Amino acid sequence: MIRRISDRVTTFAVATGLALAAANALAADTPMPPAMADDGGARGEHHTHATNQVTVSTAQYAVPAVTLVRQDGQGVSLPSEMNDGRPVVLNFIFTTCGSICPLMSQVFGQFQRKLGADSEHVHLMSISTDPEEDSPARLRKYAQVYGARAGWNHYTGTLEASQSAQRAFGVYRGDKMSHTPVTLLRLAPGQPWLRIDGFVTPDELLQHYHQMLAVR
Repeated sequence: MIRRISDRVTTFAVATGLALAAANALAADTPMPPAMADDGGARGEHHTHATNQVTVSTAQYAVPAVTLVRQDGQGVSLPSEMNDGRPVVLNFIFTTCGSICPLMSQVFGQFQRKLGADSEHVHLMSISTDPEEDSPARLRKYAQVYGARAGWNHYTGTLEASQSAQRAFGVYRGDKMSHTPVTLLRLAPGQPWLRIDGFVTPDELLQHYHQMLAVR
């Protein structure tokens, strides 16, 4: 218990520093510093439990047929991006966020590194809740801060497409400032999503991933 709380405090402190660096770099249109080491759709939730203010549940979501724009400027179908055969780990962020998003992005970066060689088989996806501000170029800079490697993509697009995705996954809260930390994990199309509400640590996220693989 104490160790998990300490992990969250440490991660939050690191993320806060990264948030300030990201905001300054984006505002100045300069290269970002390297990453430091480390209401909605149908829920259908069951087997819910809470630990350390983190709630874990399972849910079924219908992936909306919307087009988003990847950080490389390529327009892509959201269902196609999610159904390419790899497990998907999903969150929703925006680049000017100074609290929740930096922490979630830091967790994603550390989680991807902890996957090691397996990282090439896992698709991390971060969808902007502020697509009018978050251009592909801005998302590329943001991704640099958190050490995003191949397999971790960031997405923007129209406001309508972003909000459709948010509603489909039950994370839409009316505006970008009202969002809460949510991480979603699914091993394959048609399988249920694991929904984690709250600040999960990289080690906990890795544990959830391995547990899902074990019962696949």
